[in-house]
Amino acid sequence: MARILVVDDEQDVLELIVKRLRADGHEVLAAGTGAEALDAVATHGLPEAAILDVDLPGMDGIELLHLLRRQRADLPAMFLTVLWDGTVVARVRDTGALYLRKPFTSESLRTALDMVLVPG
Repeated sequence: MARILVVDDEQDVLELIVKRLRADGHEVLAAGTGAEALDAVATHGLPEAAILDVDLPGMDGIELLHLLRRQRADLPAMFLTVLWDGTVVARVRDTGALYLRKPFTSESLRTALDMVLVPG
């Protein structure tokens, strides 16, 4: 299975995602902010994919993905968010990452992650 970076500032959502991913056999690096995520990557190395909330304190998830992609330009990623104004949608699409609306189901999370992890 894959090592996945999960970043969400809502602790209950973060714990739920981590639990689901670990149940599927993934190794998970979990963080509540972009800064924590960068520290985790510095300590543990780059993940094979990232699941990021858009609306984070400090830097948002889109900015975080740009920083991560300075280290690995083709880092697969998906965004989870309840924010869907035109600006956010355009910024997410510009990254080429998948996105999943909150709330989501375990199955929709699994399906989206499978799509992100497919090479190519």
